[in-house]
Amino acid sequence: MKKDLLLSWSGSSVRSRVRIAPGALRGLGEFTARTTGAGRVALVTDTRVGALYGAAAMRSLRAAGLSPTLVTVPAGERAKSAAQLARLWDAFAAARIARGDAVVALGGGVVGDLAGFAAASWLRGVAWVCVPTTLLAQVDSSIGGKTAIDLPAGKNLVGAFHQPAGVLVDPDVLATLSARHVRAGLAEVVKKGFAVSAPLFGWVERHLDELAAGEPGALAGAVEHAIRVKSAVVRADEREREGGGRTALNFGHTLAHAIEAAHGYRGLLHGEAVAIGMRAAAELSAAKAGLSAEARTRLEVALDHLRLPVTMPATPLRALLAAMSNDKKSAHGEVRWVLTPQIGVASVPRAVDHSLVRAALLHAGARS
Repeated sequence: MKKDLLLSWSGSSVRSRVRIAPGALRGLGEFTARTTGAGRVALVTDTRVGALYGAAAMRSLRAAGLSPTLVTVPAGERAKSAAQLARLWDAFAAARIARGDAVVALGGGVVGDLAGFAAASWLRGVAWVCVPTTLLAQVDSSIGGKTAIDLPAGKNLVGAFHQPAGVLVDPDVLATLSARHVRAGLAEVVKKGFAVSAPLFGWVERHLDELAAGEPGALAGAVEHAIRVKSAVVRADEREREGGGRTALNFGHTLAHAIEAAHGYRGLLHGEAVAIGMRAAAELSAAKAGLSAEARTRLEVALDHLRLPVTMPATPLRALLAAMSNDKKSAHGEVRWVLTPQIGVASVPRAVDHSLVRAALLHAGARS
């Protein structure tokens, strides 16, 4: 069943149309033409997704009367780099992408972040369409207009808020994902429930068996529920203002981003790092924010049922602390954590005693 959401943003004429429909990828050309009005399109994908869906996407764009150029980047987090961003700019120039044209990001969160930032910065901003092909991207990064690249110092340190004109979500493409990538995506669904929506967390708990098995109907339901929750949060706080509701979506990310940076964006998937980060954030929430033992146990049970990691690969404590010092949520030289006093209610980021942080990191697998 096709479902369309139209997201508007306070103080802006920008609208984002979100379409969730099985088989939606076949209509990419029509959707792109409708949402952007473009003539030329740069279709950005990675080597893995391009091999699966690139040709079909190009056919759909051409069938809608658009003139597409295919631009392929390497697969993996390391593609979110200044070097790959410069490659995209060069490709846009060669394709003569003008202000009335558009960028289409076909892939997971890395492609969306990279291509979205390229669209934000090309000619001071051109329209773009996000076509997320991983569960993690469908439930999280495709919604909200955060675009960025990574630096050696930390994740997502250079970027822009640039809302997509359209988000095309096709649950059918999830069939090509590995079980590990599905589990990583489900970590972000758990996060949204635990941090901002108790009803979503309850839905996840009731469907843990189906989700753990990768049952298509359950995954499609998780996608729709998560998109609706995130859309509501982002519409209320598009720019993640200080103390705004969008900061709650960073629950678990202080440690997650530090783990990723400390390992050079290799090894753990983002959702796996978030799962470890949520466990640590829950430990600190119990110590500092009054999270009950019962609520913390419910989180642990959900993450365990989905076979998400408990501890990180061996990581020097000093490397984690250095990476966290560059986190975007840091303020006045203090590392801040998003903590939650109860399921569905996350606090604004706050500083936590170093001794408690150190203990939580060691419990999460850091080595001193």
